[in-house]
Amino acid sequence: MFVDHAEILISSGKGGDGAVTFRREPFVPNGGPDGGNGGKGGDVLFVADRNLRTLMDFKYKRKYKAPDGENGSRRNRYGKKGEDLIIKVPLGTVIYDTETGLLMADLESEGTEFIAAIGGKGGLGNSNFKNSTRQAPNFAEAGGAASERSVTLELKLIADVGLIGFPNVGKSTLLSVSSAAKPKIADYHFTTLVPNLGVVKLPDTDFVLADIPGIIEGAAEGAGLGFDFLKHIERTKVLIHVIDAAGSEGRDPLTDYRTINKELSGYSPVLAERKQIVALNKMDIADEESEALKALIAALEAEGTAYYPISAATKRGVSELLNAAAALLDQIHREEAAQIQAPDVTNRLEVTRPEDDPDYRDIRIAVDEDGVFRLTGKQLKKIFDSTNFNDYGSLRYLYNYLVKNKAIDRMKKRGLEDGDTVRIYDFEMEFTDED
Repeated sequence: MFVDHAEILISSGKGGDGAVTFRREPFVPNGGPDGGNGGKGGDVLFVADRNLRTLMDFKYKRKYKAPDGENGSRRNRYGKKGEDLIIKVPLGTVIYDTETGLLMADLESEGTEFIAAIGGKGGLGNSNFKNSTRQAPNFAEAGGAASERSVTLELKLIADVGLIGFPNVGKSTLLSVSSAAKPKIADYHFTTLVPNLGVVKLPDTDFVLADIPGIIEGAAEGAGLGFDFLKHIERTKVLIHVIDAAGSEGRDPLTDYRTINKELSGYSPVLAERKQIVALNKMDIADEESEALKALIAALEAEGTAYYPISAATKRGVSELLNAAAALLDQIHREEAAQIQAPDVTNRLEVTRPEDDPDYRDIRIAVDEDGVFRLTGKQLKKIFDSTNFNDYGSLRYLYNYLVKNKAIDRMKKRGLEDGDTVRIYDFEMEFTDED
């Protein structure tokens, strides 16, 4: 089964918690804190692999999580870093953030890596909180939170030359006689239900040729299979527009030519400007003197569009067509090499740690109907998870954080008084003004 679209949930690893431990050694009285730091959580990486062809694996498995970092331990031992989770995808896979629709990465080259979710930082052990006034800190820092997001994977085939045209004009036959590909061929519409790739080998070069199915009138609006597969020709450098020159389906060749180009333009104006070569197929059964064929050739010549009479069934003219495509492809490559452009970074989502978010330090305040003040926030949650509620020094650390970040002043402006209840996640305390 060919699958070219998938939506999955990815999650990096949580950072390991710092340890709260103290030295307990013979002949060392009053041993100080020696809690080690937690290990960093594993990242989630996507890697382009040329051995994969579809996104089939993601149809059956939709959740991917990297391992968490290990907690720190006594004697200042660091926790082990969580291993990175490597997810292999086919070349040509584009990754979008599902929530925003923003582009995250476009994996076009073999081995290209992209970090889609960064693991949480390891928490600091209690040995890091010792100072001149706090000799025995009985608390440590919780590990950083994991990054979780839904991503959409979309596969756009990597091909140099694409075959376009109405169903049953001979695209699959042309692919089969031009390469080692073995597409399904039959005398009815939509024999080809998935894109097929083949490598065309010529004396001096070779290129990848793709048979793109499903383009009919209305394809750009979703008619037939066009909406699903038009995207697969976006990466091609050259298009071979295959036309039934014999009109064996009862259609007019010139109308076919204009209809397909209209669909390309409707789907993408950039795609409509792609270099094209026209293959006048089925010339073995065509009437070369027909008015319909003459009208098509006249239109092509007026536009300056190159065309080649061929018969994919008998291989007549196929070599000339492929050589012309290779020459045009080489010309395009040389032009692109002379005009190297910086990568487009507009409308691209930057992947960051939770700690790097602009609102990471923000403390949100809400007042319930019963007068309880509720505090939430990303950094606050990390410090809350690090708090030892049985230790005065640890509670003091939490309170000082609220003071430093103006949370106490902001609550007072909203009516906070002595005796009021302040709730931080599942912990409640009675406020006492120390001023």
